[in-house]
Amino acid sequence: MAGAETPALAEAAVEGGADLVEIGFPFSDPLAEGPVIRIAAERALTAGMRTARCLECLAETRARVGDTPLVPMTYAAILEAYGHARFVDDARAAGATTFILVDVPAEEHPELTRVQLVAPTSTDERIRLAAERTDGWLYVVTVTGTTGARTEVSSRLAELVARARRLAPGVPLYAGFGISTPDHARTVAELADGVVVGSRAVQVAEEGPAALRDYVRSLRAAL
Repeated sequence: MAGAETPALAEAAVEGGADLVEIGFPFSDPLAEGPVIRIAAERALTAGMRTARCLECLAETRARVGDTPLVPMTYAAILEAYGHARFVDDARAAGATTFILVDVPAEEHPELTRVQLVAPTSTDERIRLAAERTDGWLYVVTVTGTTGARTEVSSRLAELVARARRLAPGVPLYAGFGISTPDHARTVAELADGVVVGSRAVQVAEEGPAALRDYVRSLRAAL
């Protein structure tokens, strides 16, 4: 989540082996998020992390992580308030590689090049459309529900990945939601091309950059 500590945390994650860093731009009603991300968003908003400050944070982070992809993740209301084209222009200028817009379906705002999401409930038609319009890779949501650490990898992931590979040949698949341990990462990496860890990383980040570096390193070693 964007905040004063984000640049140092992102740098630590990259040192631990992260291939890209997702930065949440907080929103007051993050419908896809579980309690960990919701609380982090509330804290960020309380600390004054509005869109302009988040963009400054993004630029500060870019200065510390070199060419590592940085991916702001946020919600439609943020762009509607700030202005869609203005947001994209300013975020790109600040160092964004691409974007994740959780609640903007693939058929809406096709001019906003972004990473698309698919879930176990996605139809074949929606997976095809998401694959056609995604930017670089497809975010495979492993569960039906919100973000948050879970005790085991979803049993529906294998079927979803197989379906996505059939419908979107050649598109890299990065799986996220509910992944928190090295064992989870290893299991997911056997199916997908990348592993996305959010809630647990946010929890560990509360212990500081060194703890996050070690946590990311443990995930990387499992792959």
